[in-house]
Amino acid sequence: MEIERKEQKVLYDYQDRDIDKIFSRLDEFPEKYNLLYQLPTGGGKTVIFSEIVRRYIKTTQKKVVILTHRIELCAQTSNMLSEFGVRNKIINSDVKELYDQGDYMCFVAMVETLNNRLNDDKLEIGDIGMVIIDEAHYNSFRKLFKYFENCFILGVTATPLSSNMKLPMKDNYQELIVGDTISGLIGKGFLAEPVTYTHNVGLGSLKIGMNGDYTVKSSEDLYSNAMMQDKLLSAYEEKAKGKKTLIFNNGINTSIHVYDTFARKGYPIRHLDNTNSKQERTDILEWFKNTDDAILTSVSILTTGFDEPTVECVILNRATKSLTLYFQMIGRGSRILPEKKEFTIIDMGNNTTRFGLWNAEIDWQTIFRSPDFYYDNLVSDEDIERNFKYVMPSEIREEFANSTDIEFDIEEEYSKTKKYNLRSKSVLENSIEQHAKMCVENSEDVFDARILSRLLNDDIEYRVRRYSYCISKSTKNYRDWLQEDYKRKLRTRINQLFV
Repeated sequence: MEIERKEQKVLYDYQDRDIDKIFSRLDEFPEKYNLLYQLPTGGGKTVIFSEIVRRYIKTTQKKVVILTHRIELCAQTSNMLSEFGVRNKIINSDVKELYDQGDYMCFVAMVETLNNRLNDDKLEIGDIGMVIIDEAHYNSFRKLFKYFENCFILGVTATPLSSNMKLPMKDNYQELIVGDTISGLIGKGFLAEPVTYTHNVGLGSLKIGMNGDYTVKSSEDLYSNAMMQDKLLSAYEEKAKGKKTLIFNNGINTSIHVYDTFARKGYPIRHLDNTNSKQERTDILEWFKNTDDAILTSVSILTTGFDEPTVECVILNRATKSLTLYFQMIGRGSRILPEKKEFTIIDMGNNTTRFGLWNAEIDWQTIFRSPDFYYDNLVSDEDIERNFKYVMPSEIREEFANSTDIEFDIEEEYSKTKKYNLRSKSVLENSIEQHAKMCVENSEDVFDARILSRLLNDDIEYRVRRYSYCISKSTKNYRDWLQEDYKRKLRTRINQLFV
């Protein structure tokens, strides 16, 4: 029998509801119809389409092909289908022809493998009624649509936004069915509650690549530097120390720097990227699973096909313009356990400001129908940084305990220069005077004061950026020069005050 008898798996109410919606479309459009289905990561998409396959084969006696983009997803999907009693065959690189296709009603294949077999005319699957595409937002699947023009195609994704903004999903799917929301699944106890912490990061040095996202090189230059490494380490120690943590980076060198930074402090950490062998990957993930306070730093290799419910913290040590990647990264920490009802998100790339909180409501129908409108209305990095507000960390504030006044309003000072016809540079001169006074008030000698001045780097960077906005001259090179000039003049003024 194609469908083996097994104990019936119990589905949740929202899963049953969505399956009924999908079958209503199947009844109305049994072929030549492309339907897209959205459900958040952790909502059980594989469970849902496995039940759809079981029911579809039973009622139509037609075959089903399921397409994935990674070999790990093939195995996971095949196992889930088997749990639903669906006998299936994986078409991988070892399968050249299907002599035994009569023994199966369901096939699971990687998109590239199946495309190669179909192009070479070495493989033909007869009587296909339905094609299911997992992670349908990836554009690699489009090349296979021509082979299944007479089928009912069901695309499944957590984010119905194409990975290529020039190839919108509405061009390939007639309709979108939206499942339960992240907040809804949290409320019903199916996903963990997020606790989100954000850290303002100046992204002016980042470049946008051909794919519409930040380039690896520019990200490496920013996130590999010592200041960002220290900021990451401090964020972890303040909010996530002792929690099982995933750190996502945009570049192998950055991840290696993260590994070195945390290892030097004695934290249990491993690094993983796509150059690791299969055995190394298996060993690292096994270590991560079995180590309570483990830290795993990686590039985007773990965004899909990785399910480890014990993750307690996700750190986005990168910026991204990809809404899909944003949801995928955070979703790795959202699985629940009896002893895990919440998880921590630490955002080091202004992503929360760009996209909104991970569990905020989002209008997927509008994004599906009008992706250009969505992209055009994303908050720009410049607008994000304009709204930054520097707040001196408590541990730094303690170093300046003798100073009652540490605030300095750049915009207010600049307006005075306009009102009283003063030089605009007097704004920074007054700021330097205040910083120098703070250092002197809290030091015994000039050497202590100059060491103390280094703690003001973030405040200096913030004030210089606000000043550059005021004078409408905010290029990175100019701001960098202003910062170095500011620090040099601050050291000089500290020397003068001690004379």
